[in-house]
Amino acid sequence: METRTRLYAVDNLRILLTALVVAHHVALTYGNIPLWYYSEPAKDPTGIALDVLVVADQAFFMGFFFLISGFFTPGSIDRKGPRVFVRDRLVRLGIPLLVYLLLLRPLAGIGGVLGRGELSFWEYYLISWDPGPMWFVEVLIVFALAYAAWRAVRAPLDERSAPLRLKWIVLFTLGLAVATFAWRLLVPTNTYWPVIGLPTPSFLPQYAAMFVLGCVAFRRGWFETLPERASALGFTVAGASVPVLLVPSLVTTGALSSGLTALWESVFAVSLILAFSAYFRKRHNTQGPRGRFLSEHAFTVFIIHPLVLVGLGHALQWLDTLAIVKFAVMLALALPLCWWLAYLVRSLPGAKRVL
Repeated sequence: METRTRLYAVDNLRILLTALVVAHHVALTYGNIPLWYYSEPAKDPTGIALDVLVVADQAFFMGFFFLISGFFTPGSIDRKGPRVFVRDRLVRLGIPLLVYLLLLRPLAGIGGVLGRGELSFWEYYLISWDPGPMWFVEVLIVFALAYAAWRAVRAPLDERSAPLRLKWIVLFTLGLAVATFAWRLLVPTNTYWPVIGLPTPSFLPQYAAMFVLGCVAFRRGWFETLPERASALGFTVAGASVPVLLVPSLVTTGALSSGLTALWESVFAVSLILAFSAYFRKRHNTQGPRGRFLSEHAFTVFIIHPLVLVGLGHALQWLDTLAIVKFAVMLALALPLCWWLAYLVRSLPGAKRVL
């Protein structure tokens, strides 16, 4: 197994996905979906383009994060054992989660709350425990603990290379679509879980399935054996799924619309994940100093980027222009600023032990 090549390509994918998370939340800032700490709803048609970006992102990018997390989990348990692995996960994920909840969360959200004059700072601090984008870390902790518990009583799967068959991909995609549709009969799409803070509980089947798939992919060597042609095929299928599945889901109603939506999300997600994985394994499986810097600081960027975006939002209030232009301006400022601040944070004494 070519561990060095595999890790470089996957690390580069994490950089891309982290930047996409930042772009996603900038799009929420200036689009027509005001689900962010600071928002300026679009006043022109270009906001629709930002909404499209949000919908497309949501269909696959967090599932991709869970797949990558699952991919690294079996090897970590193999090296450390379940007990040490659990302790390590609670340190490396639990501490950042607590720091966000106790320190960063109130700073990110306080402007909107105090601006309405409904709550004092301490009332807001004590009754609002929305973890924001760190819901991902909460769910990941649960998945990691569940896998560690399973490994504590079961031997690991045999580590053997097995080519990824097209029929398996199709069956997985259809199964994911059915599971998503059935789950949403119980959990409506617009449901929000206030304690966990999970803004998209209707996507939990995808998140869980992708985490498990990542664990299996590690054992079977699927990332290393993924053919290069999967890239072109994946991008083609993802693009074709929009007119074939997404558009009909928007003009129908009831169970048919829900079923088509679940199928589109599953096809779109699996296709793009395959496409990006194959492309990065072939084209971006090396990493120089700049890539290492971006990779080492990506998780810290994920944690701190809400503060950066909220601050930039207030700083750019004076800019009166098209929504998509404000999106481009903020994104151009936010990406380097996030990584620079992440570098400063990781330079603090003891920070690299956790981050």
